[in-house]
Amino acid sequence: MENYSIVLFIMAIMIVLSAVATRIKIPYPILLVLAGIGIGYLPGIPAITLNPEVVFLIFLPPLLHDAAFNISFKELRNNWPTVSSLAISLVFLTTTAIAVTTHYLIPELNWPMAFALGAILSPPDAVAATNVTKGLGLSHRTLTILEGESLVNDASGLIAYRFAVAAIAGAGFRFFNAYFQFLIVVIGGVGVGILFGLVLAYFLRRVYGNSLIAISAMAVSPFIAYLLAEEVHVSGVLAVVVLGITLSQYTNRLFPTSVKNQNKSFWDVIIFLLNGLVFILIGLQFPQVVKSIDHDEILPLIGFSFLISIIMLIIRMWWVFGHNNNLEKAINKRKLFPQRQGRFRFYTDEKIDWRDALVIGWAGMRGIVSLASALALPLTLDEGKAFPERNTLIFLSVVVVLITLVVQGLSLPFLVRFLKMGDSTEKS
Repeated sequence: MENYSIVLFIMAIMIVLSAVATRIKIPYPILLVLAGIGIGYLPGIPAITLNPEVVFLIFLPPLLHDAAFNISFKELRNNWPTVSSLAISLVFLTTTAIAVTTHYLIPELNWPMAFALGAILSPPDAVAATNVTKGLGLSHRTLTILEGESLVNDASGLIAYRFAVAAIAGAGFRFFNAYFQFLIVVIGGVGVGILFGLVLAYFLRRVYGNSLIAISAMAVSPFIAYLLAEEVHVSGVLAVVVLGITLSQYTNRLFPTSVKNQNKSFWDVIIFLLNGLVFILIGLQFPQVVKSIDHDEILPLIGFSFLISIIMLIIRMWWVFGHNNNLEKAINKRKLFPQRQGRFRFYTDEKIDWRDALVIGWAGMRGIVSLASALALPLTLDEGKAFPERNTLIFLSVVVVLITLVVQGLSLPFLVRFLKMGDSTEKS
Protein backbone atom coordinates (compact mmCIF):
# COMPACT_ATOMS: atom_id res chain seq x y z
CA MET A 1 0.00 0.00 0.00
CA GLU A 2 2.90 2.35 0.72
CA ASN A 3 4.32 1.93 -2.80
CA TYR A 4 0.82 2.28 -4.24
CA SER A 5 0.35 5.60 -2.41
CA ILE A 6 3.75 6.86 -3.58
CA VAL A 7 2.95 6.08 -7.21
CA LEU A 8 -0.38 7.91 -6.96
CA PHE A 9 1.36 10.86 -5.29
CA ILE A 10 3.98 11.03 -8.06
CA MET A 11 1.32 10.83 -10.79
CA ALA A 12 -0.70 13.60 -9.16
CA ILE A 13 2.41 15.81 -8.92
CA MET A 14 3.23 14.99 -12.55
CA ILE A 15 -0.21 16.05 -13.82
CA VAL A 16 -0.17 19.32 -11.86
CA LEU A 17 3.39 20.21 -12.90
CA SER A 18 2.62 19.43 -16.55
CA ALA A 19 -0.21 21.97 -16.39
CA VAL A 20 2.13 24.51 -14.75
CA ALA A 21 4.79 23.91 -17.43
CA THR A 22 2.21 24.56 -20.14
CA ARG A 23 1.18 27.80 -18.45
CA ILE A 24 4.74 29.13 -18.02
CA LYS A 25 5.76 27.80 -21.46
CA ILE A 26 8.74 25.60 -20.64
CA PRO A 27 9.14 21.96 -21.70
CA TYR A 28 7.38 19.90 -19.06
CA PRO A 29 10.08 17.17 -18.95
CA ILE A 30 12.53 19.72 -17.49
CA LEU A 31 10.15 20.79 -14.73
CA LEU A 32 9.37 17.14 -13.91
CA VAL A 33 13.06 16.22 -13.66
CA LEU A 34 13.74 19.11 -11.29
CA ALA A 35 10.64 18.20 -9.27
CA GLY A 36 11.85 14.61 -9.04
CA ILE A 37 15.18 15.77 -7.59
CA GLY A 38 13.34 17.95 -5.06
CA ILE A 39 10.95 15.15 -4.06
CA GLY A 40 13.88 12.80 -3.56
CA TYR A 41 15.34 15.12 -0.91
CA LEU A 42 12.07 15.56 1.02
CA PRO A 43 12.25 14.11 4.53
CA GLY A 44 10.29 10.91 4.96
CA ILE A 45 10.26 9.99 1.28
CA PRO A 46 11.40 6.36 0.98
CA ALA A 47 14.08 5.44 -1.53
CA ILE A 48 12.48 4.59 -4.87
CA THR A 49 14.69 2.23 -6.83
CA LEU A 50 14.12 2.24 -10.56
CA ASN A 51 14.15 -1.34 -11.81
CA PRO A 52 15.86 -1.41 -15.25
CA GLU A 53 13.70 -4.35 -16.35
CA VAL A 54 10.60 -2.26 -15.66
CA VAL A 55 11.97 0.53 -17.88
CA PHE A 56 12.95 -1.79 -20.72
CA LEU A 57 9.67 -3.72 -20.62
CA ILE A 58 7.01 -1.32 -19.32
CA PHE A 59 8.15 2.13 -20.47
CA LEU A 60 10.27 1.66 -23.59
CA PRO A 61 8.01 -0.52 -25.84
CA PRO A 62 4.86 1.67 -25.76
CA LEU A 63 6.82 4.93 -26.07
CA LEU A 64 8.81 3.69 -29.07
CA HIS A 65 5.78 2.02 -30.64
CA ASP A 66 3.69 5.18 -30.48
CA ALA A 67 6.48 7.29 -32.01
CA ALA A 68 7.09 4.72 -34.78
CA PHE A 69 3.38 4.36 -35.53
CA ASN A 70 2.92 8.12 -35.97
CA ILE A 71 6.08 8.92 -37.92
CA SER A 72 5.77 9.49 -41.68
CA PHE A 73 7.35 6.49 -43.40
CA LYS A 74 7.85 8.47 -46.61
CA GLU A 75 9.65 11.27 -44.75
CA LEU A 76 11.71 8.72 -42.82
CA ARG A 77 12.75 6.99 -46.06
CA ASN A 78 13.69 10.26 -47.75
CA ASN A 79 15.82 11.29 -44.78
CA TRP A 80 17.23 7.84 -44.07
CA PRO A 81 20.85 8.76 -44.89
CA THR A 82 20.72 11.47 -42.21
CA VAL A 83 18.80 9.33 -39.72
CA SER A 84 21.08 6.30 -40.10
CA SER A 85 24.17 8.49 -39.91
CA LEU A 86 23.04 9.93 -36.57
CA ALA A 87 21.55 6.75 -35.16
CA ILE A 88 24.37 4.32 -36.02
CA SER A 89 27.65 5.96 -37.04
CA LEU A 90 27.42 8.87 -34.59
CA VAL A 91 26.42 6.56 -31.72
CA PHE A 92 29.53 4.41 -32.16
CA LEU A 93 31.76 7.49 -32.63
CA THR A 94 30.36 9.05 -29.44
CA THR A 95 30.84 5.76 -27.57
CA THR A 96 34.51 5.73 -28.56
CA ALA A 97 35.06 9.41 -27.72
CA ILE A 98 33.54 9.05 -24.24
CA ALA A 99 35.54 5.87 -23.64
CA VAL A 100 38.85 7.52 -24.56
CA THR A 101 38.08 10.62 -22.49
CA THR A 102 37.01 8.80 -19.33
CA HIS A 103 39.77 6.17 -19.55
CA TYR A 104 42.47 8.83 -19.36
CA LEU A 105 40.63 11.16 -16.96
CA ILE A 106 39.61 8.48 -14.46
CA PRO A 107 42.41 5.91 -14.09
CA GLU A 108 40.12 3.53 -12.16
CA LEU A 109 38.09 2.94 -15.34
CA ASN A 110 39.78 0.40 -17.61
CA TRP A 111 38.92 0.19 -21.30
CA PRO A 112 35.87 -2.13 -21.00
CA MET A 113 34.41 0.05 -18.21
CA ALA A 114 35.06 3.22 -20.22
CA PHE A 115 33.38 1.73 -23.28
CA ALA A 116 30.44 0.64 -21.12
CA LEU A 117 29.99 4.26 -20.02
CA GLY A 118 30.30 5.40 -23.63
CA ALA A 119 27.63 2.92 -24.73
CA ILE A 120 25.33 4.04 -21.91
CA LEU A 121 25.58 7.73 -22.79
CA SER A 122 25.95 7.65 -26.59
CA PRO A 123 22.30 7.38 -27.76
CA PRO A 124 20.09 10.48 -27.39
CA ASP A 125 16.73 9.59 -25.91
CA ALA A 126 13.52 9.26 -27.91
CA VAL A 127 11.30 10.47 -25.08
CA ALA A 128 13.44 13.52 -24.31
CA ALA A 129 13.91 14.62 -27.92
CA THR A 130 10.25 14.39 -28.93
CA ASN A 131 8.84 15.99 -25.79
CA VAL A 132 11.27 18.86 -25.37
CA THR A 133 10.92 19.84 -29.05
CA LYS A 134 7.13 19.49 -29.08
CA GLY A 135 5.32 22.75 -29.71
CA LEU A 136 8.42 24.68 -30.78
CA GLY A 137 7.24 25.01 -34.37
CA LEU A 138 10.13 23.04 -35.86
CA SER A 139 9.95 22.01 -39.49
CA HIS A 140 8.36 18.65 -40.24
CA ARG A 141 11.64 17.42 -41.67
CA THR A 142 13.59 18.34 -38.53
CA LEU A 143 11.06 16.52 -36.34
CA THR A 144 11.22 13.47 -38.62
CA ILE A 145 15.02 13.35 -38.37
CA LEU A 146 14.98 13.72 -34.57
CA GLU A 147 12.24 11.14 -34.09
CA GLY A 148 13.72 8.73 -36.63
CA GLU A 149 17.14 8.97 -35.03
CA SER A 150 15.70 8.34 -31.59
CA LEU A 151 13.84 5.27 -32.81
CA VAL A 152 16.99 3.57 -34.12
CA ASN A 153 19.83 4.79 -31.92
CA ASP A 154 18.59 3.02 -28.79
CA ALA A 155 19.25 -0.28 -30.53
CA SER A 156 22.79 0.80 -31.51
CA GLY A 157 23.62 1.96 -28.00
CA LEU A 158 22.16 -1.11 -26.28
CA ILE A 159 24.06 -3.47 -28.59
CA ALA A 160 27.34 -1.69 -27.85
CA TYR A 161 26.41 -1.81 -24.16
CA ARG A 162 25.99 -5.60 -24.27
CA PHE A 163 29.46 -6.10 -25.74
CA ALA A 164 31.09 -3.74 -23.22
CA VAL A 165 29.47 -5.42 -20.20
CA ALA A 166 30.44 -8.84 -21.57
CA ALA A 167 34.05 -7.64 -21.89
CA ILE A 168 34.03 -6.44 -18.26
CA ALA A 169 32.77 -9.87 -17.22
CA GLY A 170 35.77 -11.42 -18.97
CA ALA A 171 34.15 -12.62 -22.19
CA GLY A 172 36.67 -10.66 -24.28
CA PHE A 173 36.06 -8.68 -27.45
CA ARG A 174 36.74 -9.62 -31.05
CA PHE A 175 35.78 -7.16 -33.75
CA PHE A 176 34.71 -9.77 -36.32
CA ASN A 177 32.54 -11.64 -33.81
CA ALA A 178 31.03 -8.39 -32.53
CA TYR A 179 30.25 -7.21 -36.07
CA PHE A 180 28.64 -10.54 -36.95
CA GLN A 181 26.56 -10.53 -33.76
CA PHE A 182 25.55 -6.93 -34.43
CA LEU A 183 24.16 -7.91 -37.83
CA ILE A 184 22.27 -10.86 -36.32
CA VAL A 185 20.76 -8.70 -33.59
CA VAL A 186 19.71 -5.98 -36.04
CA ILE A 187 18.38 -8.24 -38.80
CA GLY A 188 16.66 -10.48 -36.28
CA GLY A 189 14.95 -7.54 -34.56
CA VAL A 190 13.72 -6.16 -37.88
CA GLY A 191 12.50 -9.63 -38.90
CA VAL A 192 10.57 -10.16 -35.67
CA GLY A 193 8.94 -6.73 -36.04
CA ILE A 194 7.85 -7.37 -39.63
CA LEU A 195 6.56 -10.89 -39.02
CA PHE A 196 4.64 -9.98 -35.88
CA GLY A 197 3.30 -6.87 -37.61
CA LEU A 198 1.93 -8.93 -40.48
CA VAL A 199 0.34 -11.44 -38.09
CA LEU A 200 -1.24 -8.64 -36.07
CA ALA A 201 -2.46 -6.90 -39.24
CA TYR A 202 -4.14 -10.15 -40.33
CA PHE A 203 -5.84 -10.44 -36.93
CA LEU A 204 -7.00 -6.81 -36.97
CA ARG A 205 -8.54 -7.28 -40.41
CA ARG A 206 -10.54 -10.21 -39.01
CA VAL A 207 -11.97 -8.03 -36.20
CA TYR A 208 -12.42 -4.93 -38.36
CA GLY A 209 -14.77 -2.45 -36.66
CA ASN A 210 -14.55 -4.02 -33.20
CA SER A 211 -12.96 -1.11 -31.35
CA LEU A 212 -12.55 -2.88 -28.00
CA ILE A 213 -10.65 -5.84 -29.44
CA ALA A 214 -8.61 -3.76 -31.91
CA ILE A 215 -7.44 -1.17 -29.37
CA SER A 216 -6.65 -3.88 -26.81
CA ALA A 217 -4.56 -5.76 -29.39
CA MET A 218 -2.69 -2.58 -30.28
CA ALA A 219 -2.07 -1.88 -26.59
CA VAL A 220 -0.37 -5.21 -25.86
CA SER A 221 1.41 -5.63 -29.21
CA PRO A 222 4.61 -3.64 -28.41
CA PHE A 223 5.17 -5.65 -25.22
CA ILE A 224 4.72 -8.95 -27.05
CA ALA A 225 7.03 -7.91 -29.89
CA TYR A 226 9.70 -6.78 -27.43
CA LEU A 227 9.54 -9.99 -25.39
CA LEU A 228 9.55 -12.21 -28.51
CA ALA A 229 12.65 -10.49 -29.85
CA GLU A 230 14.50 -10.56 -26.53
CA GLU A 231 13.59 -14.22 -26.09
CA VAL A 232 15.46 -15.12 -29.28
CA HIS A 233 18.32 -12.72 -28.34
CA VAL A 234 17.75 -10.07 -31.01
CA SER A 235 16.92 -6.37 -30.66
CA GLY A 236 13.58 -5.85 -28.92
CA VAL A 237 13.85 -2.11 -29.55
CA LEU A 238 14.08 -2.57 -33.32
CA ALA A 239 11.27 -5.15 -33.24
CA VAL A 240 8.95 -2.62 -31.57
CA VAL A 241 9.98 0.20 -33.93
CA VAL A 242 9.53 -1.91 -37.07
CA LEU A 243 6.19 -3.20 -35.73
CA GLY A 244 4.92 0.37 -35.34
CA ILE A 245 6.08 1.39 -38.82
CA THR A 246 4.63 -1.79 -40.36
CA LEU A 247 1.19 -1.27 -38.79
CA SER A 248 1.16 2.40 -39.80
CA GLN A 249 1.35 1.35 -43.45
CA TYR A 250 -1.91 -0.61 -43.14
CA THR A 251 -3.81 1.70 -40.80
CA ASN A 252 -6.51 2.69 -43.31
CA ARG A 253 -7.28 -0.97 -44.01
CA LEU A 254 -7.15 -2.06 -40.37
CA PHE A 255 -9.35 0.52 -38.66
CA PRO A 256 -12.42 2.53 -39.59
CA THR A 257 -12.15 6.24 -38.82
CA SER A 258 -14.02 5.96 -35.53
CA VAL A 259 -11.68 3.25 -34.22
CA LYS A 260 -8.61 5.23 -35.34
CA ASN A 261 -9.81 8.23 -33.36
CA GLN A 262 -10.50 6.13 -30.26
CA ASN A 263 -7.12 4.43 -30.57
CA LYS A 264 -5.34 7.80 -30.86
CA SER A 265 -7.13 9.17 -27.79
CA PHE A 266 -6.26 6.05 -25.80
CA TRP A 267 -2.57 6.23 -26.73
CA ASP A 268 -2.39 10.00 -26.10
CA VAL A 269 -3.39 9.44 -22.46
CA ILE A 270 -1.10 6.43 -21.95
CA ILE A 271 1.93 8.16 -23.49
CA PHE A 272 1.33 11.34 -21.47
CA LEU A 273 1.27 9.39 -18.19
CA LEU A 274 4.32 7.27 -19.09
CA ASN A 275 6.33 10.30 -20.22
CA GLY A 276 5.59 12.15 -17.00
CA LEU A 277 6.52 9.21 -14.80
CA VAL A 278 9.75 8.68 -16.74
CA PHE A 279 11.06 12.19 -16.12
CA ILE A 280 10.09 12.33 -12.46
CA LEU A 281 11.77 8.94 -11.93
CA ILE A 282 14.96 10.27 -13.57
CA GLY A 283 15.04 13.10 -11.05
CA LEU A 284 14.30 10.79 -8.14
CA GLN A 285 17.43 8.74 -8.85
CA PHE A 286 19.83 11.63 -8.24
CA PRO A 287 19.62 11.78 -4.42
CA GLN A 288 20.14 8.03 -4.25
CA VAL A 289 23.23 7.91 -6.45
CA VAL A 290 24.75 10.81 -4.50
CA LYS A 291 24.54 8.69 -1.34
CA SER A 292 26.48 5.88 -3.03
CA ILE A 293 29.54 8.06 -3.75
CA ASP A 294 32.18 9.32 -1.30
CA HIS A 295 31.70 13.03 -0.66
CA ASP A 296 35.27 13.80 -1.71
CA GLU A 297 34.60 12.32 -5.15
CA ILE A 298 31.32 14.09 -5.88
CA LEU A 299 32.65 17.43 -7.17
CA PRO A 300 35.39 15.89 -9.39
CA LEU A 301 32.87 13.47 -10.88
CA ILE A 302 30.39 16.29 -11.53
CA GLY A 303 33.20 18.17 -13.30
CA PHE A 304 33.94 15.09 -15.42
CA SER A 305 30.22 14.85 -16.21
CA PHE A 306 30.14 18.42 -17.52
CA LEU A 307 33.23 17.70 -19.64
CA ILE A 308 31.63 14.55 -21.07
CA SER A 309 28.46 16.52 -21.87
CA ILE A 310 30.46 19.22 -23.69
CA ILE A 311 32.41 16.61 -25.68
CA MET A 312 29.19 14.87 -26.71
CA LEU A 313 27.68 18.17 -27.84
CA ILE A 314 30.78 19.20 -29.83
CA ILE A 315 31.01 15.82 -31.58
CA ARG A 316 27.31 15.91 -32.42
CA MET A 317 27.49 19.43 -33.83
CA TRP A 318 30.58 18.57 -35.88
CA TRP A 319 28.94 15.40 -37.18
CA VAL A 320 25.61 17.05 -38.11
CA PHE A 321 27.22 19.87 -40.08
CA GLY A 322 29.76 17.50 -41.65
CA HIS A 323 27.00 15.16 -42.77
CA ASN A 324 25.06 18.12 -44.13
CA ASN A 325 28.01 18.99 -46.39
CA ASN A 326 28.14 15.38 -47.61
CA LEU A 327 24.41 15.50 -48.20
CA GLU A 328 24.82 18.61 -50.35
CA LYS A 329 27.52 16.88 -52.43
CA ALA A 330 25.28 13.85 -53.00
CA ILE A 331 22.39 16.07 -54.08
CA ASN A 332 24.64 17.98 -56.50
CA LYS A 333 25.91 14.70 -58.00
CA ARG A 334 22.33 13.58 -58.57
CA LYS A 335 21.64 16.81 -60.42
CA LEU A 336 24.86 16.57 -62.46
CA PHE A 337 24.48 12.86 -63.27
CA PRO A 338 20.77 12.15 -63.70
CA GLN A 339 21.64 8.78 -65.25
CA ARG A 340 22.81 7.69 -61.77
CA GLN A 341 19.52 8.64 -60.15
CA GLY A 342 19.16 5.22 -58.56
CA ARG A 343 22.28 5.64 -56.44
CA PHE A 344 20.79 8.68 -54.71
CA ARG A 345 17.12 7.67 -54.62
CA PHE A 346 17.02 7.90 -50.80
CA TYR A 347 18.09 11.55 -50.76
CA THR A 348 15.72 14.49 -50.64
CA ASP A 349 16.10 17.34 -53.08
CA GLU A 350 17.71 19.76 -50.65
CA LYS A 351 20.21 19.79 -47.81
CA ILE A 352 19.23 20.62 -44.26
CA ASP A 353 19.00 24.34 -43.52
CA TRP A 354 21.81 25.46 -41.20
CA ARG A 355 19.28 26.56 -38.59
CA ASP A 356 17.64 23.15 -38.58
CA ALA A 357 21.08 21.52 -38.44
CA LEU A 358 21.92 23.61 -35.38
CA VAL A 359 18.68 22.58 -33.67
CA ILE A 360 19.27 18.90 -34.51
CA GLY A 361 22.75 19.14 -33.03
CA TRP A 362 21.57 20.89 -29.87
CA ALA A 363 18.64 18.50 -29.31
CA GLY A 364 20.81 15.48 -28.48
CA MET A 365 19.60 15.01 -24.90
CA ARG A 366 20.04 11.81 -22.93
CA GLY A 367 17.23 10.24 -20.93
CA ILE A 368 15.56 7.13 -19.65
CA VAL A 369 17.42 4.57 -21.80
CA SER A 370 20.81 5.81 -20.60
CA LEU A 371 19.62 5.82 -17.00
CA ALA A 372 18.13 2.33 -17.22
CA SER A 373 21.26 0.97 -18.92
CA ALA A 374 23.42 2.34 -16.09
CA LEU A 375 21.16 0.90 -13.39
CA ALA A 376 21.12 -2.44 -15.26
CA LEU A 377 24.85 -2.92 -14.70
CA PRO A 378 25.14 -6.21 -12.77
CA LEU A 379 25.99 -6.13 -9.07
CA THR A 380 28.46 -9.00 -9.36
CA LEU A 381 30.51 -10.75 -12.03
CA ASP A 382 30.24 -14.44 -12.86
CA GLU A 383 32.95 -15.38 -10.37
CA GLY A 384 31.09 -13.61 -7.55
CA LYS A 385 33.25 -10.49 -7.42
CA ALA A 386 31.59 -7.08 -7.17
CA PHE A 387 31.12 -5.27 -10.48
CA PRO A 388 34.05 -2.81 -10.60
CA GLU A 389 33.32 0.93 -10.27
CA ARG A 390 29.57 0.34 -10.66
CA ASN A 391 28.61 3.32 -8.45
CA THR A 392 30.98 5.61 -10.36
CA LEU A 393 29.50 4.60 -13.73
CA ILE A 394 25.95 5.10 -12.45
CA PHE A 395 26.76 8.48 -10.90
CA LEU A 396 28.41 9.79 -14.08
CA SER A 397 25.49 8.52 -16.18
CA VAL A 398 22.80 10.12 -14.00
CA VAL A 399 24.59 13.47 -13.80
CA VAL A 400 25.23 13.60 -17.57
CA VAL A 401 21.56 12.77 -18.22
CA LEU A 402 20.48 15.58 -15.89
CA ILE A 403 22.95 18.06 -17.44
CA THR A 404 21.79 17.39 -21.00
CA LEU A 405 18.11 17.45 -20.05
CA VAL A 406 18.25 20.64 -17.99
CA VAL A 407 20.88 22.68 -19.85
CA GLN A 408 20.07 21.71 -23.44
CA GLY A 409 16.38 21.21 -22.74
CA LEU A 410 15.90 24.60 -21.12
CA SER A 411 17.96 26.46 -23.71
CA LEU A 412 16.49 24.74 -26.78
CA PRO A 413 13.25 26.81 -26.87
CA PHE A 414 15.28 30.04 -26.64
CA LEU A 415 17.59 28.83 -29.42
CA VAL A 416 14.63 28.04 -31.68
CA ARG A 417 13.03 31.45 -31.03
CA PHE A 418 16.36 33.20 -31.68
CA LEU A 419 16.84 31.36 -34.98
CA LYS A 420 13.28 32.16 -36.04
CA MET A 421 13.88 35.84 -35.29
CA GLY A 422 17.04 35.72 -37.38
CA ASP A 423 15.14 34.00 -40.17
CA SER A 424 12.38 36.62 -40.21
CA THR A 425 14.98 39.43 -40.16
CA GLU A 426 16.76 37.97 -43.21
CA LYS A 427 13.47 37.58 -45.10
CA SER A 428 12.45 41.17 -44.39
